[in-house]
Amino acid sequence: MTPSHSPRAAVFDVDGTLVDTNYLHTVSWWEALHQAGHRVAMTDLHHTVGMSSDRLLDRLLPAGRDREQDSAISAAHKTLYATWFDRLPVLDGAPELLRTLARQGWRVVLATSAQGSELKALRRAIGAEDAIHAATSADDVQSGKPAPDAVRQALEQAGAEPGRAVFVGDTVWDVQAAGRAGVDCVALLSGGIGRAELTEAGAVAVYRDPADLLAGLDGSPFGRTE
Repeated sequence: MTPSHSPRAAVFDVDGTLVDTNYLHTVSWWEALHQAGHRVAMTDLHHTVGMSSDRLLDRLLPAGRDREQDSAISAAHKTLYATWFDRLPVLDGAPELLRTLARQGWRVVLATSAQGSELKALRRAIGAEDAIHAATSADDVQSGKPAPDAVRQALEQAGAEPGRAVFVGDTVWDVQAAGRAGVDCVALLSGGIGRAELTEAGAVAVYRDPADLLAGLDGSPFGRTE
């Protein structure tokens, strides 16, 4: 199958992109680290959300720390975050955006570091199972974002070439992962990261949230990928 005739893939990050969870993760990480005796500023935590857990801890904590504590901190974060599973807030326009793209022939693939019950809770919150072609999680890749593994795995699941795909994310790490996989990234402001940071990282377009992207879909990179 030649690239011009391969399927088109709409690859989506989930946290902060489709579901409004970045600040919930920030608070959960803060509490987990606090319980382990670490003081980390909320703003620093927020800017690491979207990274895999191991990369996040490496960025926030001293290199000479007792790394045997890392797994316990990650487990505490998961436990704290799980208390929100029944009330995760979907972002405006998210399910409609996925369904519109699916109707237009895009293969919608989720690319997230969430796994197990967390991924199930996120998909339940989105409420658009009929539009989702596949999902790749932390279980499916060797390295988390900003490594390109998740984006490449999503392309494989969709059977799409990089030039026939668009990635949608909300963090610098999403933009970097997409770029390293050779995929254009549309960034959303819904995760709390500023337009300038996302553009500097390489985002080809920036929208406020899924509803804003949906309203401007024809003029977006999705409308220009035939």
